[in-house]
Amino acid sequence: MRIPNLIKNPEFIPLLLLCLIMLQSCNTKTASTEATLRFNSVIPKPVSSVLEGNKFTLTEETNIVFEGNEEVQQVASYLSDKLKPATGFDFNYNSSTGEAPKNSILLTTTGADGSLGDEGYELTVSASSIKLTANKPAGLFFGIQTLAQLLPAKIESDSIQDEAWEIATGTIRDSPVYSWRGSMLDMARHFLSVEEVKHYIDLISLYKMNVLHLHLTDDQGWRIEIKSWPNLTVHGGTTQVGGGKGGFYTQEQYKEIVAYAQSRFITIVPEIDMPSHINAALASYGELNPGIVVPKEGRMEIAIQGELGKDKPTQLYTGTEVGFSTLSLNKPATFKFVEDVIRELSAITPGPYIHIGGDEAKVTKKDDYIEFINRFQKIVEANGKIMVGWEEIGQAEINSKSIAQFWDKEAWTEMAASKGARILMSPSKNIYLDMKYDTASRIGYKWAAYIEVDSAYKWKPEKKIPSVPKESIIGVEAPLWGETLKNFDDVEYLSFPRIPGAAEIGWTPSENRSWNEYKIRLGNQAKRFKVLGIDYYRSPKVPWVD
Repeated sequence: MRIPNLIKNPEFIPLLLLCLIMLQSCNTKTASTEATLRFNSVIPKPVSSVLEGNKFTLTEETNIVFEGNEEVQQVASYLSDKLKPATGFDFNYNSSTGEAPKNSILLTTTGADGSLGDEGYELTVSASSIKLTANKPAGLFFGIQTLAQLLPAKIESDSIQDEAWEIATGTIRDSPVYSWRGSMLDMARHFLSVEEVKHYIDLISLYKMNVLHLHLTDDQGWRIEIKSWPNLTVHGGTTQVGGGKGGFYTQEQYKEIVAYAQSRFITIVPEIDMPSHINAALASYGELNPGIVVPKEGRMEIAIQGELGKDKPTQLYTGTEVGFSTLSLNKPATFKFVEDVIRELSAITPGPYIHIGGDEAKVTKKDDYIEFINRFQKIVEANGKIMVGWEEIGQAEINSKSIAQFWDKEAWTEMAASKGARILMSPSKNIYLDMKYDTASRIGYKWAAYIEVDSAYKWKPEKKIPSVPKESIIGVEAPLWGETLKNFDDVEYLSFPRIPGAAEIGWTPSENRSWNEYKIRLGNQAKRFKVLGIDYYRSPKVPWVD
């Protein structure tokens, strides 16, 4: 090979090196500052993330390929549907084997690390392709939520956007610390439509939540059709707090919600609140009424006077006081009612849980209350389900299969844990979404606390009740009670930005969390909230980046 004369001249060597460096720099796909920032701003915080600094860019030629069963194919279809509206690209998806082809996104359940569990994933982004590996389709789905956060926020748009769809290269390995990471909607106090519930499912799924607890019945309304007791919805579903028209879900509508949640790997946990919070049922069927009178004005001036009102329906209730209603152990209709409701609800609920409430039974005698919970547990288990109840159920003879949801009293939660029950953490002073952020909040309550975004994030589930061991805790749930809600904007305002923090508490080990670090990542979610149209609270404690 002949060497050009100019290269033989030492004076030209620096010039040659400079040219080579410039050529190399032109060929390097270096990630932008924005892409790097997104890689470091994922919520919930991943267990491990290693940034490499190059970039992968989605183009019209990018394909989605999958390796696995029909459920994996459905996840691939979900990814295609998620990316297409904003990019305008078709993202054809098809099956493949082996490594990710060039300019592709590969979803596979082959060769995953067993330590990732059922919901963990490994996401590897190179300059030429993306590979997402998990043991189960759920892990692939949660990995897709991370992938979406690595893209520009406009990926959440429902119309074509002019954007460079750039993703920083690197590897993220991730899995959750708790198996239950959820939120609760209270549609008994203010009814929410099927489409609104679906939208909430979409919002919480963005942050890898996997449970939606539906508070379907209370004093103010009965929201689920029970075919053997039709008046529960025909009459008991007609009102709500403040006297609005209420509403209810047919069983077909409920199954539609359940199926939609399943497509997002979210388990629906339905709640029928008993033996208290039951006035909507007492107003629908007089034979259930033990003799409680509710005044028309909806104030808690309740009297239990022997047989007064017995066998006659109570009045529908539109107030907000609690604890005045109860079922009766001694009425023949009571347990036929309970058995029918649990049977019908279990038949249309594929998830393993039925929530029986059990809270604030202020006018139920303690011995009666314990007997109620004991019998509820047997009925739920006879229908092939696991009983969940609020912390008060710890007073009963619950077993290790049941789950007690802590919200206020540590003593009852400790009792439940001592009996082997698993504990679901929902401390009202930290994670009740219906609490006001501060004195200026436009809606919400303050009876538990003002809960600013930092207060909602800083607590640790395993430290909340020192006597309850971490291994007894099944997870974290953020309830949104509905007394002060008027529309879905109110739901968003009270949920966001606290929901991402609740999701991170349930996903990321406490030792890996820090408010000072988290608030930066949360601030970088502002663009995403805007594209999604979320009516969120702009906390002054968060450095929002618009």
